[in-house]
Amino acid sequence: MGRVLDAVIVAAGMGTRMLPVSGYVAKEMLPLVDVPVMHHLILEARAAGCTRIHIITSPAKDFSLLLEDMNSKFPSFSNDQSLLNPLGEAEYFIHYQHEQLGLAHAISMASESISGPFLVLLGDNILTSNHASSSSFEPSSVSTDLVLLHQETGCACGSVYDVGPDSVHQYGIVSLDGDTVQSIVEKPNKEDALSTLAFCGRYIFTDDFSALLDRFSVDEHGELQSIAILKHWMDEGNLRAHVLDSTVSWYDSGMPLVWLTSQIDHALRRPEYGDELTAWLNQRLNQS
Repeated sequence: MGRVLDAVIVAAGMGTRMLPVSGYVAKEMLPLVDVPVMHHLILEARAAGCTRIHIITSPAKDFSLLLEDMNSKFPSFSNDQSLLNPLGEAEYFIHYQHEQLGLAHAISMASESISGPFLVLLGDNILTSNHASSSSFEPSSVSTDLVLLHQETGCACGSVYDVGPDSVHQYGIVSLDGDTVQSIVEKPNKEDALSTLAFCGRYIFTDDFSALLDRFSVDEHGELQSIAILKHWMDEGNLRAHVLDSTVSWYDSGMPLVWLTSQIDHALRRPEYGDELTAWLNQRLNQS
């Protein structure tokens, strides 16, 4: 079984729901209070053992500042230096998706540069139980746990999150037998959903992914190509789920209200902001 050394961060979407700000700043570079989403993802992937970081993006988006070591510009910054240089010693690759044809198609832009199983992270999704101040920043352990599950089983894996019955229509919903995925239904009605567990933007894809791109072509499956490939692994008994517990927060920078509530939720949990923000919110709500 190969080690998981490559991480693919999919950041090609144009973020139209976040316009006008996404016309100036990629949604993946928006800050969760003071740490950009992309920094969370890169440091999470590196903590999981990945030494090669692939960013899938659009020619219309600019991540050039991400590739600079900002420590030289802010030498007095006392926090962890990785926050100003998240890539550190990792190799990095920029790949361009010129057409918006779904997740699997985006990942295929990097497939020739990858050997063995690899980690996939959706570029606008943070999954974390760490809410320390930036001076004590710790990356999420979700990808580390997913890599461990792959090493134990040799299977493709996905993290899943309980979204509750009222939100199942927004996600790919899975049912499980233990940790083995038994069914995947894309955006089911509340009445038809077999569970409330949704794929939430973290996967391990196995090294047969490139071959499966041809077997389940984008021409045939369109943006659901990735679901077809996941179902193939499921039908072979080779798809496992890592169920995230309630200590993990799921933040999404791709939707205005969701991102606004994410900012507030995270800030309330931050030790340097929580008390003052709570007091301000109580005061403000009492005025309305």
